[in-house]
Amino acid sequence: MNLSKIGSKAFNAFSFSGLVSLVLLWGGLATADVYISPRKPDGIALLTPPPSPNSPEQAADLETVRSVVKARTPEELARANKDATLSLFNFQPAIGPFFKPGQFPRLESFFECVKTNISDSINIPKDHWQRLRPYQVDKTLATGKPEKNASYPSGHSTRGTVQSLLLAEIFPEKREAILEFGRTIGWDRVILAKHFPTDVNAGRVLGQAIVRELMTNENFKRDLADVKKEVQQVLPLKAEPASVGAGQ
Repeated sequence: MNLSKIGSKAFNAFSFSGLVSLVLLWGGLATADVYISPRKPDGIALLTPPPSPNSPEQAADLETVRSVVKARTPEELARANKDATLSLFNFQPAIGPFFKPGQFPRLESFFECVKTNISDSINIPKDHWQRLRPYQVDKTLATGKPEKNASYPSGHSTRGTVQSLLLAEIFPEKREAILEFGRTIGWDRVILAKHFPTDVNAGRVLGQAIVRELMTNENFKRDLADVKKEVQQVLPLKAEPASVGAGQ
């Protein structure tokens, strides 16, 4: 009996079985990470088209950006640049000083997954309408690095709306302050002349639709429930009393 051949066959069989198990495991994780179906919500069908380039509405939109940029303060500019990072932890003033990296690992992973899932919902309507940004229409408004994609709808406004609506679910006692900060993320894009006000409003509408779509997904609801459990376990050790919150 050739033990080396038997051992080799056994190893190969084990390797194949292990490989199949690994593929199935990764397949399960990949499936669990899918929160939203392709092209849902359909931003092109949901949103009205942006103002036409030579329309009075476009002229008014541009004039608003010019006025906001002219009136902005150094503090507003600094805040807008910070908010442009779209870090979850920019919400700390609304939620509390305990809300910082490393305290809620499940929450951080959950929002990273959401970020990946919603990209197509934002980029498809952007690519469809190809609206120029304010600083492309009026070169005097240019500041910082140019953006890589189109203006309508605002991706920052969309993502800020999604972040705020979900964080308000997780920290309901801070809901109003969180939602207000989510609106600020969108408006800060006008302060930076990266978007028109109509881009920002469209992003808010799309963000709300995305969250409604997410809430129909069982994987999403399960993971959101897990995040809420994590927060409830950590919060008593970290949070201030609800009446003392920074966003009050």
